[in-house]
Amino acid sequence: MSPGSGRFGGPMKDIQSSFDDRGIGIDKVGIKNIRYPIVVLDKANTVQHTIASINMYVDLPKQFKGTHMSRFVEILNEHRGNINIRDYPDILKKMQKRFNAGSAHLEIEFPYFIEKKSPVTHARSLMEYNCTFIGTGNGTGTDFVLIVRVPVLTLCPCSREISSHGAHNQRSFVTVHLRFRGLVWIEEIVDVVEASASSQLYSLLKRPDEKYVTESAYDNPMFVEDVVREVARKLKKNEKIINFSVEAENLESIHNHNVYAYVESE
Repeated sequence: MSPGSGRFGGPMKDIQSSFDDRGIGIDKVGIKNIRYPIVVLDKANTVQHTIASINMYVDLPKQFKGTHMSRFVEILNEHRGNINIRDYPDILKKMQKRFNAGSAHLEIEFPYFIEKKSPVTHARSLMEYNCTFIGTGNGTGTDFVLIVRVPVLTLCPCSREISSHGAHNQRSFVTVHLRFRGLVWIEEIVDVVEASASSQLYSLLKRPDEKYVTESAYDNPMFVEDVVREVARKLKKNEKIINFSVEAENLESIHNHNVYAYVESE
């Protein structure tokens, strides 16, 4: 059988483009969880190379049976080395054009690393933050959302108040969703969140650093409600941010449940 021929030697039939008579359009169809190298803007080092998990979808008109899934990967390959926030609109437009779609969606989740110094000994280490770009393109323009998930330390104000010594503390995760104009650095959002908790976290701590972190957290107790309010208060001061939401979840150390708080901008 020669390349490009079907089972019986004739031209290959395009099954995906054949007519579907059920009359039901599909809102999103595409590929999920493809691992791919990307380039992210880095405030300290200009760019950072990382590995992302990518989802790509388009809408499918009701008259078509299926979507040509290989085209998604072709588009990724065409933008190899340039899959970043600045290229989002171009990639979404290419998806719409290549699939003749009314809308296109691109979700890129990736680990982002920031070098930090421990508070006392200044030991250097890389701290990981989970980030996501979500973009949607249609005939009216492009919608883009940045998501940053930041681990922090919180210490319970109630526990400190009622205990003769000590207080329970826990690792917490604060997730910020935001739309913005211009450029907002991932580092800016990380700084806001870490400044709104009992203490920030580090990958590497020596004994003097550990003493400093635990004592600092004790001096700065924060409920989960305090954390989301403080992050929201600080984000409201940033004129580049259009709207946002903040959620915080404490991985409780003395309860068999987590605690949670959520706030969004008006």
